[in-house]
Amino acid sequence: MSDHSSANGIVYIVGGGPGDPGLITVKGLDCIRRADVILFDRLVAQELLAEASSPAEMINVGKEPKRHRRAQEEINSLMIEKAREGKIVVRLKGGDPFVFGRGGEECLALAEAGIQFEVVPGVSSAIAVPAYAGIPVTQRGVTTAFTVVAGHTAGPDSEIDWDAISRIGTIIFLMGVEHLPEIVLQLTAHGCEI
Repeated sequence: MSDHSSANGIVYIVGGGPGDPGLITVKGLDCIRRADVILFDRLVAQELLAEASSPAEMINVGKEPKRHRRAQEEINSLMIEKAREGKIVVRLKGGDPFVFGRGGEECLALAEAGIQFEVVPGVSSAIAVPAYAGIPVTQRGVTTAFTVVAGHTAGPDSEIDWDAISRIGTIIFLMGVEHLPEIVLQLTAHGCEI
């Protein structure tokens, strides 16, 4: 873990894993324990928040479907503000920060503001959930590829290339419950056996 030596603090964008607190990385847990400020999402395991030092400032920035506690721009501003105060900031996200987690947007905002940051990858539910269920996402002789699709984009006006993804061995939809009937309809219409 890098030390911050400038007047500014540092932001660690940490993937908290798929909900099982035992699946966070050692480095991610170390960041939580060292943090002065933690900005956390709603899907983060509460046990991870309990690992923070008692004086750490906890800020819930969790988003729910169609209801956001804080806009993304406000989250970006909070990270920058707290880092400029010289603090160690952890942006704790469910899963992995770069799998539908807007981690890339947050990194861009930090870079543009001249704030030092480091990304600590997390275990994505796209891999963990099938593994816990005993389902390999790839397996020799069965499938050599998988894709992960943002299911909330699967509505009637979707830009998903259904023909292309229907030819991939394993298809994993995240956040797709609302559009499940459309997902099934499109996959079967494009020759995918479900």
